[in-house]
Amino acid sequence: MSEQSTSFPDGLPRVRAEIDLDAVRVNVRTLHGLAARSGAGVMAVVKADAYGHGLLPCARAARSAGAEWLGTATPEEALALRAAGDTGPVLCWLWTPGAPWRRTVEAGIDISVSARWALDRVTGAARAAGRTARVQLKADTGLGRNGCQPGDWPALVDAARAAEAEGVIRVTGVWSHFACADEPGHPSIAAQQRVFAEALARAERAGLRPEVRHLANSPAALTLPESHYDLIRPGIAVYGISPSPETGLPQDFGLRPAMTLRAALASVKRVPGGHGVSYGHHYLTPGPTTLALVPAGYADGIPRHASGTGPVLVAGKWRTVAGRVAMDQFVVDLGGDAAEAGDEAVLFGPGDGGEPTAEDWARACGTIGYEIVTRIGARVPRVHLGAEPGPGPEGGGTAEDGETMSNMKNMKNVINASDSVRSGA
Repeated sequence: MSEQSTSFPDGLPRVRAEIDLDAVRVNVRTLHGLAARSGAGVMAVVKADAYGHGLLPCARAARSAGAEWLGTATPEEALALRAAGDTGPVLCWLWTPGAPWRRTVEAGIDISVSARWALDRVTGAARAAGRTARVQLKADTGLGRNGCQPGDWPALVDAARAAEAEGVIRVTGVWSHFACADEPGHPSIAAQQRVFAEALARAERAGLRPEVRHLANSPAALTLPESHYDLIRPGIAVYGISPSPETGLPQDFGLRPAMTLRAALASVKRVPGGHGVSYGHHYLTPGPTTLALVPAGYADGIPRHASGTGPVLVAGKWRTVAGRVAMDQFVVDLGGDAAEAGDEAVLFGPGDGGEPTAEDWARACGTIGYEIVTRIGARVPRVHLGAEPGPGPEGGGTAEDGETMSNMKNMKNVINASDSVRSGA
């Protein structure tokens, strides 16, 4: 490995998240191949700004790679897809009483229903809109979050069937979610599969004939083919991160991490031994050394728990965060190595160039890879590489050349960058 750093060209931001859309497409095709063996399709989950990778570009990439469905948590996410031109099937599952029920019905988005109050809301919205609502019933098979409990399931199913007979709704799906699919052999896996089978049987006896039945999240999609039903519903795997590092790394599943987080060093200076570094002086230099300042901190989504542990590739070697991560910056000790302001620091990426991965950061912080990528903040621009031309999400391209999407707080565009920009590529 070279001992020299790659310098950030002028005009690039202090820190940026590069999103490899070709990797997203490869991952979706890999997952589609797994699903096809079971006769299933793919619902690519793009919630939380596509796990921090950019909602619209990743939705387009997933569609172009064969994802028949998209999945979102909030109705705002689903409506953003429609506003950008996506006309394919979309499921939205996190609802509150004050949510935009009517607009979502009018947009032809599938609405997940877990309780009678939600069914009442969606039927009311459908009548107001003068349009049949698309509804998917969610069963709580053991996760204990959203979903209808087994004891309440018959009543919900019967009420949904009555509304369907009236023409107010169409029950398009029945689904649930695993609690421990990332722990192979966990007894809850088989138990949830039994409860789901019973929920499906009860729905069928009531006269429901859903288009899709789905249970498998990322770990189940990769390791439990018997749970695939009509759709698999991968989330983190779409972005190339293993949902269960204990059972396999991304490459073991044919996945490639899509996000690389890069920063330009803001300062490089020599300091004497015994010099305190960052708040609290939890790190003292062991001798005369060179300190490099990375201009990214917890306001950008760098975990404060990475203080003293987070790995960074600088000047051709892995370094560790020296002292505390601050709001906008952190320091690494280069020892006797040389660097200059503007040289590149790679916090994480696929690992091809010797850089740490998101999973390395997760281990350093005592968390999971999901959190590392989704917490990267709004002020970190996403630069999407490998975008295809096209009019909207289903074309796999961009609504406007170079447009990328940032956080889901305000759903506004925050950067206009060339897809060809990659430092050191």
